[in-house]
Amino acid sequence: MKEVGIVVVILMAAGLLALLYHKRKQQRHSEVRAIPLSEADRSLLNKEVPLYAALPSELSQEMDARIQVFLHQVGFEPCGHLEEVTREMQLIVASQACLLLLASGYDHFGQLRSVLVYPNAYEVKDELGIKSIRLGESWMSGSVVLSWQSVKQGSRNEEDGLNVVIHEFAHQLDQFNGVADGLPVLNERKDYPEWASVMRASFKTLLERVGNGRRTVLDDYGATNPAEFFAVSTETFFEKPRQLEEKHPELYGQLKRFYGLDPLNWS
Repeated sequence: MKEVGIVVVILMAAGLLALLYHKRKQQRHSEVRAIPLSEADRSLLNKEVPLYAALPSELSQEMDARIQVFLHQVGFEPCGHLEEVTREMQLIVASQACLLLLASGYDHFGQLRSVLVYPNAYEVKDELGIKSIRLGESWMSGSVVLSWQSVKQGSRNEEDGLNVVIHEFAHQLDQFNGVADGLPVLNERKDYPEWASVMRASFKTLLERVGNGRRTVLDDYGATNPAEFFAVSTETFFEKPRQLEEKHPELYGQLKRFYGLDPLNWS
C-alpha cells in the first residue's frame, strides 16, 4: 500500500507540473501576441507584401499578433550559400504564412518547427537518386523549405496566382492530421461531404482542361494530385480571388468558408 501511495503522489506531482507548464505556455503565448510590430516592421511589410497591405483594418491587429507568435515558435535556418535569414526575410515569410491562420480556426501549423531557406532554387535527390530542381517543399517531419528568390517574387506580385509561401504552408495545413491528401481538418463535421464533393469535381475539371490543353485560372501543377490541387487552389484564392470566384464559384465558396476570409473584399 505504501508503494501505491508513492506512485499516486508522483502522478499527482507530474500532473501539477504539466498543468503549470501549460499555464505558463499560455501566458507566454498571450504575452507574445500582445507585443506590437514596430513601425519599421509594418512599413516593410506594407511595401514588400501587397497581401499584407491589402488586409482590412479589422484584421491587421490580429495578423500582427499571429506574426509575432509565428516568429516566436518557428526557427529559421539558412541553407546553401545563404549566410543569414534576416529579420526582413522572416517577416515576409511569416506574414504570408499567417494569412492561412488568420481566421481559419488553426492556431499553428501542427508539427512545424523550422523554415529552411535557400538563396535560390535548389537541387535535391529523391529516394532513387534522381535529381530535380525545387522552389519549396513541405515536410511532415516539421519543416518547410523555401527558395528566397521565389519568396520575393511571389510576395511582390500578388496577382499572378503563384506564391511559394502560401503554397507550402497550405501543404502544412493539409498535413496537420498526418496525411497529405487535399483534405485538411475542417471546422465542423458537417462540412466534409460538401467539401469532398466540390473538391473532387473541381479537381476533375482541372484534369480535363489540362489534358485538353485549355487555359484555366488554376495553375496546371494543381492537376498533379489532390494535395497539390488544394495548395494551388489556396494560392489562387488569395492572389486571384475575382477570377477564381467567376470561374469556380463553388470552389471559392469552400475556401472562403475554410479560411474564414473573403479576399474579394480587400482593397
